[in-house]
Amino acid sequence: MSECLTGLVVRTQSGFFTVETPQGPIVCQLRGKLKEESKDTALVALGDRVTIELLPVEADTVGGVIVAVAERERVLSRVAPKSAVGTSAEREQVIIANPDQAVFVFAAANPAPRPRLLDRFLVAAEKADLPDICICVNKIDLVVDQLDEIHAVFRVYEQIGYPVLYVSAITGRGVDDLHALLLGKISVFTGPSGVGKTSLLNAIQPELGRAVREVSQTTSKGRHTTRYSELIPLADGGYIADTPGIRSISPWDVEPDELDAYFVEIAEHVPNCKFPDCTHTHEPGCAVQSALAESKIAPERFDSYLRLREMLEEEYVY
Repeated sequence: MSECLTGLVVRTQSGFFTVETPQGPIVCQLRGKLKEESKDTALVALGDRVTIELLPVEADTVGGVIVAVAERERVLSRVAPKSAVGTSAEREQVIIANPDQAVFVFAAANPAPRPRLLDRFLVAAEKADLPDICICVNKIDLVVDQLDEIHAVFRVYEQIGYPVLYVSAITGRGVDDLHALLLGKISVFTGPSGVGKTSLLNAIQPELGRAVREVSQTTSKGRHTTRYSELIPLADGGYIADTPGIRSISPWDVEPDELDAYFVEIAEHVPNCKFPDCTHTHEPGCAVQSALAESKIAPERFDSYLRLREMLEEEYVY
């Protein structure tokens, strides 16, 4: 009888899965029976916990087959590129299974912060029910004379419960706090281009940023380039997840009428609305509108909700 091991999927590439086990990393493929039982392309994803059966040493470059996949605690997904949103043709693309937290990195300047993009990231993370969500504001060294303005941009997120770290990869400010946040966890570390993610990772652990950049470059060169995702280990414990396409999240399985549940400061007022199908735009007895008038909801966040809802309404086919 072949030996079986359990492990963590730390890399996926074209039907091959690298599984970190007590015996080290082992490249595996899916057992044929599993393929037959499910047509789901996300049957195995980065971050899955799996059981593998070892193959004989002479079996080419594949060391094992995945025979079972543990039930996922949570999944961060997006609408697969080029699939039709809101229709039967809409497809899910699993970004990562079982992440512990998301760290969304934005810059204080160069490029300027984009709160509406941040709001989309937060919706995706709330939909995935991630245990921890953090906002990291890098390049704080560029705005030493405008700190009040930058704090004002992100204060709204702190007020609704999201931790905000102000850091500088250049001066080292806040880097230790960021490092501590990542230890022992599987973290999705992402944000817009140019915000200094690679520099931050190198400040935390030399060469870590280079490793992530190599993965990113490999997954972005041309439409026919093999795409893969990888969990890159931290020396002190934990993983940084680097995944193709996460910069442009369109949250999976979010209908327009459900969107208010993923804006945390709006969600708490929804049960008090007069009508159960309230859109919070014009209905009488809307508790959300009352909270907005009483400054319990920031106007910029409510505007972001309205814009995203409008987009979903245009895309969704009932």
